[in-house]
Amino acid sequence: MPLPKLVRMNMSAGLASVLVAGTLVALKLWALGQTGALSVAASLADSAMDLMVSLGAMAAILYAAKPADEDHAFGHSSAEDLAALGQAIFIVIAAGAIAWGAVDRLIAPDPVPLADEGFGMVVMVVSIALTLGLIWWQGRVARLTGSRVIAADRLHYLGDLLPNLGAIASLWASSRFGLTSVDSVVALGAAAMLALGAGKIGKGAWDALMDRRADPDIVAGIGRMAADWPGVRGFHDLKTRTAGSRIFVNIHIELDGDQTLRDAHAIGASLRRAILNAYPQADVIVHKDVARDSSGAAPPERPPIQPPGRPH
Repeated sequence: MPLPKLVRMNMSAGLASVLVAGTLVALKLWALGQTGALSVAASLADSAMDLMVSLGAMAAILYAAKPADEDHAFGHSSAEDLAALGQAIFIVIAAGAIAWGAVDRLIAPDPVPLADEGFGMVVMVVSIALTLGLIWWQGRVARLTGSRVIAADRLHYLGDLLPNLGAIASLWASSRFGLTSVDSVVALGAAAMLALGAGKIGKGAWDALMDRRADPDIVAGIGRMAADWPGVRGFHDLKTRTAGSRIFVNIHIELDGDQTLRDAHAIGASLRRAILNAYPQADVIVHKDVARDSSGAAPPERPPIQPPGRPH
């Protein structure tokens, strides 16, 4: 059975992340051997952590893509939220380590001499180009699919840009002026940006794990569609929750009780298709209720249907 388009996009972004991270680790390891620069070593460590996180994110995407089964009737998409929450915690720890290292370098009495700075700068420029390409693709996928795992993984690489630029600035300042601590200031800014972004990703993942409702704009959009849909006299109990990149929607629509079951089903099915077209990441259940009459009175209660052979 072919995978849905949104799942394929998430997997393509996850695979691209793993491939880019592996390439960056190899390039920076080579550059470290040539230059001996601590800024390159820090960037190498960051890329190595990114590779481990990207592998974990890819595993979460694959698990979340599994279809619903008897034990998981609503699918496995919450795995994305668990992975995103873990990534957010990991990013905060990494940001703290970067900030600690930057301060330690700033207060160190003796700077570390660097070598072959030009080669190191070329490697870092290539790293930035690869990172920018990955960030662009991950941003596009995250916007279309709403995947928090891809958004969190993108944050890693977005945060890598400043350390990479700091490494270039450090190598240039070392070769030109003999300065070796320029990247420490940039690293502090990168750490702050990472921590703030991790807080946002972590909050979104936590809210989803706690069954928080979908974005208010999405809820309002679904409500407007239901209110204006032909044949629908009203709606109530519109409830939503998020899990990973999925949005689960339950809505009760009020219909004319005198129409045929076939007509009532057609109205509900067409509304459901319209909601799915507007929000492809949604999983929609439409319940059909009999509308109140013109006086506002509820429809009369009908006696329950008795099973055959049982006395009334």
